[in-house]
Amino acid sequence: MNNATDRFGWRVVGAAFVVAAFGWGMGFYGPPVFLHAVETGRGWPAWLASAAVTAHFLAGAAVVALLPRLYRRFGIASVTRAGAVSAALGALGWALAAEPWQLFLATLPSGAGWAATGAAAINAIVSPWFVRRRPAALAAAFNGASVGGVVLSPLWVALIGWVGFGWAAALVGGTMVATLWWLAGRYLGRTPAGMGLAVDGAAEPAARPVAEAAPRLWSDRRFRLLVAANALGLFAQIGLVAHLVALLAPALGAQGAGLAMGLATACAIAGRFAMARLLVPGADRRRAAAANYGVQVLGSVLLLAAGDAPALLLLGVALFGFGLGNAVSLPPLIVQQEFREAEVARVVALVVATGQATYAFAPAGFGLLRAGDAPMLFLAAAVLQTTAALLLLRRRELGGPSPGRP
Repeated sequence: MNNATDRFGWRVVGAAFVVAAFGWGMGFYGPPVFLHAVETGRGWPAWLASAAVTAHFLAGAAVVALLPRLYRRFGIASVTRAGAVSAALGALGWALAAEPWQLFLATLPSGAGWAATGAAAINAIVSPWFVRRRPAALAAAFNGASVGGVVLSPLWVALIGWVGFGWAAALVGGTMVATLWWLAGRYLGRTPAGMGLAVDGAAEPAARPVAEAAPRLWSDRRFRLLVAANALGLFAQIGLVAHLVALLAPALGAQGAGLAMGLATACAIAGRFAMARLLVPGADRRRAAAANYGVQVLGSVLLLAAGDAPALLLLGVALFGFGLGNAVSLPPLIVQQEFREAEVARVVALVVATGQATYAFAPAGFGLLRAGDAPMLFLAAAVLQTTAALLLLRRRELGGPSPGRP
């Protein structure tokens, strides 16, 4: 990568970081806050608001699958701008909904906005600029997601308490639109080829396996194993995170449980940077993802066994949190290693869409377990993530994708 490409490529990563911060802060960490605001402000039952969160994620999953086609037709900059506007309108719709049908209508733009600023979008923004250093670039960009959770989650709560849900949605949404509109025009509408620049390496090492082309994608067992592992791993993560504060509060207190969630987020950032350093060119990224799930399994087991011991609970949270970020950033890197570069955006979109459609039901599923026996949530998370790791390793028993394909 020459100096000009290097400078502008990392500016693109910085822009993607901001997109991720707003995207997750609005579309991922926002809905749980919206849920509480709707319940208390409208007096609607918890199941209704929870169903709206599920509808939000399902709408996003449908749009994620279409992202590659939208990017080809309209460009990344235009789609990102549209996503920011859609997310802002969706949040405002949540705030102003006076009837349940209006709430569910608002989930359509809020879900579409989340799709255009989420994981598949970050991969599409960063990937054209990096090949060999893509793990480090994606890790840096995806850390915006964690920062979005740290900053916007408490900001949502504070603003809603200060000026009300409607004005809070207008302020955060307006800031998101103004910021991403400018960043998209300045950085996201350009490509290395359009600027006459080279990327940091034309390809991965020559021995890298490459999977089948698009028409045979769903018939490729390796692809199906990746999709299944990603869906199970995210289901476990989202399900446990949704209830973690409530599970920790009896032992740590409400404030301590909130600080523990902050610890998990900090460990997620550290985990991304550590994994980026470990993923040297040619490293088996499926093994890395399986090991990442293994660390989280250990965290879940510690949480199960800790009882009321604060030190063990915090260690379990730290281990579980260490893998939170990598569960999102590693699948695109696995796709880069195993599929043709021309297919990467489409494959990543499908992996993200299926994962999102699955984890949309995780809070409700884990809620049913919590109603019976709360510690079962930790056991369920450990079992699901162990299964995800085994599915990733199963690829090796199949012999891996056939080498030598162009």
